[in-house]
Amino acid sequence: MRNGRGRKGTWIAGSLLALATLAGAQTAPMTHEEAHRRAEALLKQMTLDEKVGQMNQSAGVTIPGLGSEKPDALITQGKVGSILWLIDVKEINRLQHLAVDKSRLHIPILFAFDVIHGYRTVFPVPLGMASSWDPSVEEQAQHLAGQDARAAGIEWTFTPMVDIARDARWGRMVEGAGEDPYLGSAMARAQVRGFQGTSISTDSILACVKHYAGYGAADGGRDYDSSYVPEELMRNVYLEPFHAAEQAGAATFMSAYMDLNDVPATGNHWLLTDVLRNEWGFKGFVVSDAFAVGSLVTHGYASDPQDAAYKAAMAGLNMDMASLTFTHNLAALVQSGKVSEAQIDAAVLPILEAKYDLGLFDHPYVDESKVDAVLSRPEGLTLERKLAGRSMVLLKNEHQTLPLSSSLKKVAVIGPLADSVKDIEGGWTVEGLFGGPSKSHPVTVLAGLKTRLGAGAEVSFVPGPPLSRLYPSMFDEMSGKKPLPPPTAAETADWVAKAKAAAEQADVVIAVMGEAADMSSEAASRATFDLPGIQQQMLEAAASTGKPVVLVLENGRPLDIRWATEHLPAILEAWYPGTEGGNAVADVLFGDVDPGGKLPVSWPRIAGQEPLYYNHNLTHEPEDRPGFTSRYWDISSKPLYPFGYGLSYTSFKFANLRLSSKSIQKSGKTEVSVDVTNTGRMAGDAVAQIYIHQRYGSASRPVRQLKGFERVTLQPGETRTLTFPLGKDELSFWSPQTKVWAVEPSTFDVWAGEDSTASLHAELTVTE
Repeated sequence: MRNGRGRKGTWIAGSLLALATLAGAQTAPMTHEEAHRRAEALLKQMTLDEKVGQMNQSAGVTIPGLGSEKPDALITQGKVGSILWLIDVKEINRLQHLAVDKSRLHIPILFAFDVIHGYRTVFPVPLGMASSWDPSVEEQAQHLAGQDARAAGIEWTFTPMVDIARDARWGRMVEGAGEDPYLGSAMARAQVRGFQGTSISTDSILACVKHYAGYGAADGGRDYDSSYVPEELMRNVYLEPFHAAEQAGAATFMSAYMDLNDVPATGNHWLLTDVLRNEWGFKGFVVSDAFAVGSLVTHGYASDPQDAAYKAAMAGLNMDMASLTFTHNLAALVQSGKVSEAQIDAAVLPILEAKYDLGLFDHPYVDESKVDAVLSRPEGLTLERKLAGRSMVLLKNEHQTLPLSSSLKKVAVIGPLADSVKDIEGGWTVEGLFGGPSKSHPVTVLAGLKTRLGAGAEVSFVPGPPLSRLYPSMFDEMSGKKPLPPPTAAETADWVAKAKAAAEQADVVIAVMGEAADMSSEAASRATFDLPGIQQQMLEAAASTGKPVVLVLENGRPLDIRWATEHLPAILEAWYPGTEGGNAVADVLFGDVDPGGKLPVSWPRIAGQEPLYYNHNLTHEPEDRPGFTSRYWDISSKPLYPFGYGLSYTSFKFANLRLSSKSIQKSGKTEVSVDVTNTGRMAGDAVAQIYIHQRYGSASRPVRQLKGFERVTLQPGETRTLTFPLGKDELSFWSPQTKVWAVEPSTFDVWAGEDSTASLHAELTVTE
């Protein structure tokens, strides 16, 4: 967190010297006050062109279809403040030498990359880590990822993505924490702490909170499409995780691509200045998403590139990502008087401050001799395996199918994802982002099962046709790469027959199915949630043998698993579990790790239910009234699995819900306590969840809102009393009538339990 502002990390104490030791950096950072003074002094020496240069983020590599080019000439002229999409440490050092040795003022470059869920060691995708309902999972993962990135020359990551995603058709759901602002805020704070530590220094990388804001509310779940979000919904739902990240000290924000209520986010003064700076007091800087300043013309918001530069700068944008629109137009706008040089100074100052905070002026180069030692630390893999197991959600487990016996002799593994090293880690992997080879050596589920079972077991494998034959990635499309033709009817029949034959000879079938990693990512929205390709046919063929079939899902969004829920005894949601994912899946399947994760999204039955979320408002015909069936005539309108849902290998009882005060004034607070008991025969993790509902007031309020959670490990027979606060932070909301945040006198329902359908209930009265 910037200069110690915000809360300290919950686990990092004592570990922040690790990167300095590994990478050779000094461990005594300057104070932010000193960084501010030095930045101000440097700013006074800069020409207008050099100031505008700091507002330019250039592409460090040529990307097919995007027309980027090497920035050497601009660097030596002092016209590049940051470079992105570059991880070659030799090239990073070469370009940094150009800036430090050849430019007039020797200002170092800030190198940035999308370090979303790990560098070489790849952690579960963010939606998976959010499923842990344990913010320390995100904090630990991003701390190690930040250490790795900094050692490799990356000082700034375009993470965390904190967009609320209420529509699973939207492909970028995989990068966030799901549908709930309270859970999303907790995960946002944790990621900021992980990347930045207790203060920005030589041990940190800058976090960048994205996509500000409303990006996840795109029409129809179609990535890049416009969002129409009323102000009360923006403030109560979509802005909450952004505000939490800002309060935690996030150094930078990224403006989103899309129109928000007909004003593109990159040129939206209300977002970038009125709310972010004037209301929240943000002191860092804002970068656009890629090419978004130039795209203001495409939107029909700006008349030409100069108008785009003007509108973005006046809205409050500090840095233009890769479009060069600021570079070609801002100086002319100042010279014409449309933009003042004082406004340019205000935009540049926090960029320079960040470079001083990071220690770049004293330590601008990468120690190439130490990079591999840092990125290949075995403790990173140990941590990844632990966090992956902690992020999985057990959706179904009939007849105690799981955990599996270690004495199994014949296991059939089927599915195109079971041995896919490309997909086990999910999308947005650093070394593999642009199709490059990964050096992480990921462990697939097939490999993890073989290791766990040992040489004494027979493991057969039927992959089926690879999903890449049907679904090219975004980067394949940009490069003109054509997918292979889909399997023929004869090929399909052959694969299905092989899956059935393998199942007939096995004691148990492990079906590893879902989506290819590229199907859950940017520009990867889906109109249906079917299992792609011939996976469903293979699954049904295996189940037809009568052998127990365990479905392990690798995916970045909920899928249509109605058939599996009805016909299979066990379903494990593994998401994309990361580098050690195969070993972590085996840990859970064989009971070495209790699957204590919970869903961060409401799981739909079909795509036609979307957007689907638990915290909707009441209607005149409530869904919980006696005799209610469905909003639809042809399918239940309720989710297949509710928000917060997840099973364990043991069972829990929630009891004795009580309030320390049943009546409080609106300025007061009470405490909610509940007893949680492990009623089973195994140790396991419970996630206690607290929900509220305001019955009346100046506006209709959601039927339920998550306002507290805690994950605890309980031994068989153990009871733990958990306590949660209810006060201004939990009870207030922004009313469309009063236009302020306030706690209103009302009666509040309070529930405690294992998911958003919890029935243990109490009442709270709030008075003037």
